Amino acid sequence: MKSPQKIHRLGVDIGGTFTDIVLIGEDGAVLTQKVPSTPDNYAEGIATGLAPLLPRQITEVVHGTTVATNTILERKGALTGLITTKGFRDVLEIGRLRYPRLYDLTWKKPLPLVSRRLRREVKERIDANGKIVHPLDIEGAREVIQWILSQNIESLAVCLINAYINPDHERQLGELIHELAPDLPVSLSCAVLPEIKEYERTSTTVINAYLQPVVSRYLSSLSDRLNQQLAHTDNALPLYVMQSNGGVMSAESAAEMPIHIIESGPAAGVIASLTLADRIGLRNVLTLDMGGTTAKASLIEDGGIMHSPEYQVGGGVSVGTRLSKGGGYPLRVPAIDIAEVGAGGGSIVYLDTGGALRVGPQSAGAVPGPACYALGGEEPTLTDANVVLGYLNPEHLAGGALPLNAEKSHQTLHDKIAAPLNLSTSDAAHGVYRIAAANMARAARAVSLERGRDPREFVLCAFGGNGPLHATELAESLGMKQILIPPSPGLFSAFGLLYADIAYHLVQTYKRLLTELDIDEFKETLEQLEISAREGLMAEGENGIHVTLQHAVDLRYAGQSSELTLPVIDTDIGRSQFFHTLGERFADDHERTYGHRAPDDPIEVVNLRVTATVPTAKSQFSYLQPPSSKTLPPNRRCYFGEETGWLEVPVLSREGLGSESEGGPFIVEEYDTTILVPPRCRALRDEWGNIVIEMGT
Repeated sequence: MKSPQKIHRLGVDIGGTFTDIVLIGEDGAVLTQKVPSTPDNYAEGIATGLAPLLPRQITEVVHGTTVATNTILERKGALTGLITTKGFRDVLEIGRLRYPRLYDLTWKKPLPLVSRRLRREVKERIDANGKIVHPLDIEGAREVIQWILSQNIESLAVCLINAYINPDHERQLGELIHELAPDLPVSLSCAVLPEIKEYERTSTTVINAYLQPVVSRYLSSLSDRLNQQLAHTDNALPLYVMQSNGGVMSAESAAEMPIHIIESGPAAGVIASLTLADRIGLRNVLTLDMGGTTAKASLIEDGGIMHSPEYQVGGGVSVGTRLSKGGGYPLRVPAIDIAEVGAGGGSIVYLDTGGALRVGPQSAGAVPGPACYALGGEEPTLTDANVVLGYLNPEHLAGGALPLNAEKSHQTLHDKIAAPLNLSTSDAAHGVYRIAAANMARAARAVSLERGRDPREFVLCAFGGNGPLHATELAESLGMKQILIPPSPGLFSAFGLLYADIAYHLVQTYKRLLTELDIDEFKETLEQLEISAREGLMAEGENGIHVTLQHAVDLRYAGQSSELTLPVIDTDIGRSQFFHTLGERFADDHERTYGHRAPDDPIEVVNLRVTATVPTAKSQFSYLQPPSSKTLPPNRRCYFGEETGWLEVPVLSREGLGSESEGGPFIVEEYDTTILVPPRCRALRDEWGNIVIEMGT
């Protein structure tokens, strides 16, 4: 592949196992690299991957990262304090009294990110209408601040009751804190989340404070390393970070509001899928992003991404807002509706105390990695099972960059799984493969069946280093008929980084019954949010001329505690028609999501939302990849279960697959992934270079 003279955009996606790098030139040409992640210092992995691609001129970097997520999962965030209203010290502890595992008596609530000792109260009170009932006790507040500063905290969260409607007392506290500790990171709930619901607002503000110092140091270090490596000496290289909602934001904004980048990496894959689906004319797509650590699923319906206003982090399976809660820390920020399970290539295979076979959620990660990496890993993983089954190249991955030791896979799977279960090693490995697919199906069902959507009406878009290897088993379990494997699937999320727009989201609580809503006041409130959103973009150096604005509203039946978010389509159609149309749309969505509607119950408006986006430069590139340095073997023996047994399977390159449908079994081996087409399935390569698999009956 001929390298372009100039490469002006760089996408870097860091996962738990691999770091993916994509360079796109002005002429649309693409260069890619896939290297093991370096958890001790992620910048080292990026530097290693970039080295073979330099020197080239780069004008912009877009980054997807798991740093924020890992910080919470590993509880390695900043020592954080919390100041709240007298009587509300234990809001984090009480939560919503939800129990995600109804019959599991051993389950324990996650510990609050701020210990009770560092949660302090101040005397003040604002009522639900924003009226000051008791002014802030300034002297008492000063004493509280001085005490909490004496505990050597690294960050401070402030969340006062009803501050979402009147932020005066929080701002006074902010000024006092800045006076006493001008360099201390401070998160005020009125700036982080000016929205009703005390627990969710407190949790979100605390998470922001907990992450701020860590994310700020990480992004600053990464920026310095990139500028140094790319010899960008005139001025700082623009660095953007993918948000959980599918937009990008500047590194400076991400350091200030890290709550928006927690689902950074998974969001990029959905954006890439949306771009591809739009290009080839698909309207309904279920995405499967399976890497080395987790598997993520999301839904593209009628050409649009499904969003969720709230999700949990650190609670195992992430299933958005509409199913069981309480297992993690609630985060009330807009995010692409993604369900995630601990099922990746590095997922550790083990027998539980009852002797049942389990796959994940614990992962061997990049270090030490699966046993076949021969880097010290002693536990069998899903990757080891795939090596035993013959699905993966027994000698190497990533075009030869990562050598494998197949003997270690056979040995560890036999000793720790097959022998205790009195199974052959191949049958044990096939059991592991099917259990992993069942785990992934949980995520797929969470965004489809459990949202009132039938997965059989969707095309499965599988990507990530392991998604194409397990896609057919997942599709069969869900009754799906067609699978789409894009070119460079193992680097697909990194492409998505370069297709995301710059986005700025604002929310404001606006609690009214729908029938009592003043349409003029409603429109005026939206206009004020528009102005604030434009100002936020311009503060980041973005031109306000090309801003696209989208409006949305959170609705619920009066008395409910959960809302549905609907776009505001047209406010100029007349008051009665607007209310009727919005009410009918809400009832339809409520019935689709929860299975019922309540035509006689009043509908309540809870929040108004405005999203401002600025388009980024999007090169019309073809998904290319460097050719493998290794010659593909003519065939490989693969095991497809006890019924089918071992078969000699051809091994093809993507280019070797034609536009005429070919029957399986066969394997398509690529630089960044392996695609399995089992018996009873057929596949072809379409005009865009995608591999389309048709499921058998």
